[in-house]
Amino acid sequence: MNERILLLDLLQVLKTHTDEDNKLTQHEIIKLLEKKEGKLPQRKTVKNNIEKLIRYGEQEGIDKIEYETKTRAKDQNDTDDLTEIYTDFYYKHDFTHSELRFLIDGVLFSRQIPAAEKKKLIIKITKLTSKYFEPRMKHIRILEQDRAISKNIFQTLNMIDEAITKSKKISFQYKKYAVNERSKLIGISQENRDGTPREYIINPYQMAIANGRYYLICNNDKYDNVSHYRLDRITDIKILDEKRKPAENVKGLEYGLNLPKHMTEHIYMFTGQSASVQLRFKKSFLNEFVDWFGTENISFSNQTTDEVTARVTVNEIAMRKWALQYALHVKVLSPESLVNQIKEDLQQANKNYFS
Repeated sequence: MNERILLLDLLQVLKTHTDEDNKLTQHEIIKLLEKKEGKLPQRKTVKNNIEKLIRYGEQEGIDKIEYETKTRAKDQNDTDDLTEIYTDFYYKHDFTHSELRFLIDGVLFSRQIPAAEKKKLIIKITKLTSKYFEPRMKHIRILEQDRAISKNIFQTLNMIDEAITKSKKISFQYKKYAVNERSKLIGISQENRDGTPREYIINPYQMAIANGRYYLICNNDKYDNVSHYRLDRITDIKILDEKRKPAENVKGLEYGLNLPKHMTEHIYMFTGQSASVQLRFKKSFLNEFVDWFGTENISFSNQTTDEVTARVTVNEIAMRKWALQYALHVKVLSPESLVNQIKEDLQQANKNYFS
């Protein structure tokens, strides 16, 4: 057997058939190599190649082959003549099973990756460890009701990433949902007044995930404020030759993009100004509140046994929507203009049900 091929096959056997909980003896490795190659490799050759892999990993600082050592007598009648042997080999994979499960859950919870792409991604992830991980995935089911408008989400992501890296502008069409004459949901382009598809010229700065969707944090070239666009609604994207607008020329990015702060203030990724909002709720709602706004840049006051007042900086439009979502639990106290808008929304909601 060609020694180089044997080394590769040996490494593949260890990757596929072993992990921290599933180890192989040298005899078991030989049997798997025989099954793979169709002929029995010499025991000494296998031993030498295992040791080569171990020595190479130690020399390069990339120890991947773990093992145990045992001592035994060369001759059963001569216990003073002992030799050290390697056994219980396994490949140390980059990811634990629990870490891989987190990666898979991230794919499953994404609301914009098409179902077919999710399946492909999960198959790739399961190949990052031994064969013993794959059976754990049999109970996973992919929900197909979230159908993205764009079927090329990864191409879109890659092109935006390239444009950001090269500080280039991009252009694209932006889709929206519509119901056709057969009452089926379809995606159509946003249009100009003359009915032609609208082309957006955008200065891209960062991508982020909010509420299970990818968003582009950017500036529409016609304006001077921050905009957000969902990647799953972007189509016909092109990278332009022109350099993007400097971030310091965009309102809200004058001092750079503080992404954690930006995401906290834009819980629904609406464009517009942020404001200091004061609201009051029962302490039993505190966990839900922290899930949305995090633990930083929040102040509390006027605490009683059951209630507490919180102050947070957040996009006003987002807070208006959020306050309606949690109207049973939260009362917004200020600013007054936001309180009046919420009152009008509640009055309209009341008319929708009781008019």
